Amino acid sequence: MTSRGACALAALLLAFGGWQVGEAAWIHAKAGLAQVLIKQAWADTQNGAGHSKPWSWADTWPVAQIAVPRLQIDQIVLAGASGRTLAFGPGHMDGTAAPGGDGVSVISGHRDTHFRFLQDLKSGDAMTLTDRSGARRTFRITKTQIVDSDASGLQIEKDDAWLALVTCYPFDAVDPGGPLRYVVYAEPEATPGAPVPAPSPNRVRPL
Repeated sequence: MTSRGACALAALLLAFGGWQVGEAAWIHAKAGLAQVLIKQAWADTQNGAGHSKPWSWADTWPVAQIAVPRLQIDQIVLAGASGRTLAFGPGHMDGTAAPGGDGVSVISGHRDTHFRFLQDLKSGDAMTLTDRSGARRTFRITKTQIVDSDASGLQIEKDDAWLALVTCYPFDAVDPGGPLRYVVYAEPEATPGAPVPAPSPNRVRPL
């Protein structure tokens, strides 16, 4: 290779390397900006703004906030569980109970980003959920379960407010997706003086 060719190749490699670094920096900057906008939309929601979208073309909006004090986790839950939504945070699955409302609210997230912490949750851990009205409720982790979504899906019926946090499994898988789901169940702490609801049957059936 001539010296001119070597210089051209070196320049090309430097340009490609610079483009890769710039692309990575842009992705991180975009993700950081998205979180700032989501937090602002959540603040607007708490102030009564209704479905406050984080940006004008967004097809989602904040619906709740979850926190796990022991793990220093604090995340805003978005409406819907599409791939576009889960890229920015955990999403509330359509057709399930509203977060904090009666019934089971299913919240999903990616195992390699927002919901990676699920593998570190332990039975008895406290989790708080703040709904759109600002009401805060404490839940306790009760159990975890690995289910085959292709075989049965997930639908647990409860009369009281429960949470089911769902992500893909196993956590260290290289390929995205797969049929297995890791599910964390959380039951609400009883409010002092409130009547204890009668137990209802649990069923698992396809989504």
